Amino acid sequence: MGERETWTTEEFGSSHEGTVGVLLADGTVPEPVTYLLMSGGCGMTVSHWSVYDGRIGLAPRAHALRAVCCCGWTGPEHLLNWDEIGEQALSTAGADAAGTCMEEWGRHTVEVEQSAIALPEAVTDLLERLEAEIEKLEKTAPLVALRAARRLEVTAERVAYWPAHEARHGTSLDEVAAALGLNEDGARQLLARFGNWDPYS
Repeated sequence: MGERETWTTEEFGSSHEGTVGVLLADGTVPEPVTYLLMSGGCGMTVSHWSVYDGRIGLAPRAHALRAVCCCGWTGPEHLLNWDEIGEQALSTAGADAAGTCMEEWGRHTVEVEQSAIALPEAVTDLLERLEAEIEKLEKTAPLVALRAARRLEVTAERVAYWPAHEARHGTSLDEVAAALGLNEDGARQLLARFGNWDPYS
């Protein structure tokens, strides 16, 4: 894939990994750029948006930046005015557009969260209160906070075991994925982790 900045959320992880995407003037997405190193004939492959300035090596010039998510969602195009950019580094001249891309991807993840199956208000309130209490402990009694977090981890593994098995046998994988805001591989991995089986068995 090449080196690039990516974003994830704690809940959705790699199912909704976002980044700044590059479009060329013909509407295509450029390939990662390989920079050859001085010795050994090896190279470094990079696909960070800032290298597409048309100036160095084989990197073409970006026409626009947009937010992209591995789920297939894309944000609107933000055109780059090269007359205004002039001799500036693209990493500087395109920073505002890249920041906007990140904000747009953030709104996309909010929409994903809203489309996932809703939690009962009582459960949401309890989770928020528990998180707040553990955060208080981390300032005054970090070891107590660690034990509380560990108890929470153990509880999650215990109470999710049978729901994972029931979901595996009673619900299609795409339905599980949609309910949890994950892709199918993410849903498979989650069910396997909580249900204690090989995800590809």
